Amino acid sequence: MPANIILKKGKEQSVRRYHPWIFSGAVASVNGNPSEGDVVDVYAWDKTFLATGHWAPGSIAVRIFSFTECNPDRTFFRNRLEEAMTFRINAGIAGRPETTVWRLVHGEGDGLPGLIVDIYGSVAVMQAHTAGFWKIREMIAQLLPEVTGGLVTAVYDKSEGTLPFMARLNPSNGYLVGENSESGAVVTENGYRFRVDWKKGQKTGFFIDQRDSRCLLGRYSNGRRVLNMFGYTGGFSVYAMKNAELVHTVDSSAAATALADENVKLNFGDDPRHRCYTTDAFTFLAEMEYDYDLIILDPPAFAKHQTALNQALQGYRRLNALAIKKIRPGGLLFTFSCSQVVNRDDFRRSVFVAAANTGRNVRILHQTGQPADHPVNIYHPESEYLKGLILYIE
Repeated sequence: MPANIILKKGKEQSVRRYHPWIFSGAVASVNGNPSEGDVVDVYAWDKTFLATGHWAPGSIAVRIFSFTECNPDRTFFRNRLEEAMTFRINAGIAGRPETTVWRLVHGEGDGLPGLIVDIYGSVAVMQAHTAGFWKIREMIAQLLPEVTGGLVTAVYDKSEGTLPFMARLNPSNGYLVGENSESGAVVTENGYRFRVDWKKGQKTGFFIDQRDSRCLLGRYSNGRRVLNMFGYTGGFSVYAMKNAELVHTVDSSAAATALADENVKLNFGDDPRHRCYTTDAFTFLAEMEYDYDLIILDPPAFAKHQTALNQALQGYRRLNALAIKKIRPGGLLFTFSCSQVVNRDDFRRSVFVAAANTGRNVRILHQTGQPADHPVNIYHPESEYLKGLILYIE
């Protein structure tokens, strides 16, 4: 029998509104002695059943995966994974030959908080962010070929850098199902080809969440001089190359810019319109000589915790002010934040301050977010982490 978590009076209200997190301050008592990652049942102060989830000793005590009484066995998780797969098919993401890279499981957005599964052709790359899903990683991995109808033939677990350090689980990355002799593969997104290295690359190897914004960039890059800051492996650069006058990719990582060059060559050969710079983004913006009229700012998360919020907002203001000041009149700025603790209003306010400090006239053309395979749970606003603004600078 799972341990029972009893909440303080009044603290059950957020659970009844289907929020999937229970914070430690809401817990009145723990009946049993659960270890980190164990399944627990949650009850209100009056012993009314509320939910089932994974236990953790940190600030988030329980991550809920069911608001009804359940038996969290193989059948339960198979059904949940099948629901995620069906959603991707109905959303027009899975099953498209022109796009072989997409997200199958997006944590709270798919009712599986703490689990990420990305698809790269026939390989699924899995990340457990909680001890609960790490403990059942083998079962999840075995289910993935089944729920994808045989599409997945290998599953790579990349949880080493995502699990809580204090859990002391000693994870190591590696294949749980099948194997791939390569450290990555060439996948397609909307017909463009990308080499992805899921073993050495950031996250699971590719920033899948910017698919829709890359498509939007392709609409606006015609004849423009494009600067892709924090370009990583060149996702935005490849889309811009279709019709831009020139495209320059900047990243502080030499490995990333080398892969960006390779990805451009995969699609456009040795095209002299593209060039990479391996340098600091802030320094490049401050000293740049080229006259760009489309700039992409897609930095890594400036804040991963609430305590770093103010510093992050200062960083966004400084970065965007540099770009707005330097861009040509009539230029376009694609600017993003992937920091979960920076909400949409915070980000927009930071860009507003940056624009005001330059004195230039700025219009918002689009406000962007996550694609459909990164769904936002309406009961969990924290799952909306990606924010974007497309600006016209006079």
